Amino acid sequence: MAYDEVLAQRIREAVGAAAGDDGYREIRMFGGLCWTVNTHMAVGTAGDDLMVHVGKEGVDPALGQGARRATMGERTMGGVVLVAADDLPDRASLDAWVRPAVERSLARPPKPARG
Repeated sequence: MAYDEVLAQRIREAVGAAAGDDGYREIRMFGGLCWTVNTHMAVGTAGDDLMVHVGKEGVDPALGQGARRATMGERTMGGVVLVAADDLPDRASLDAWVRPAVERSLARPPKPARG
C-alpha cells in the first residue's frame, strides 16, 4: 500500500515537535511508515490516513471524534484507529492526534532489546 508523502512529512514534523528530533524512529511498516517513540508505535501512515495507536481504552473515544477502526485484511487492529487526512486540515488538528499518541508511548517502559 502506498502512502501520502505530504501527510508523511506533516506527521514527521508533528512527531519531531512532540518527541524531540532524536526521540523517535521512523520505520517502514504495514506498507507505509510508522513512527515509534520509546520503542512503541505511536503513529503511522496507512494510504491517505493517519494511523494512531490510542490503546484499547482509547478506541471508543477516538471513534466518537471521527476516527475509524484500523484493519489489516479481515483483522481489526486492537487499540489502533485511522483518521482521514481530510480531517486533518491544519497542524493543530494533526497535533491533537499525534501528541497524545507520543505521550502514551513515552509513558510506557521501553521494550527490551532483542538480541
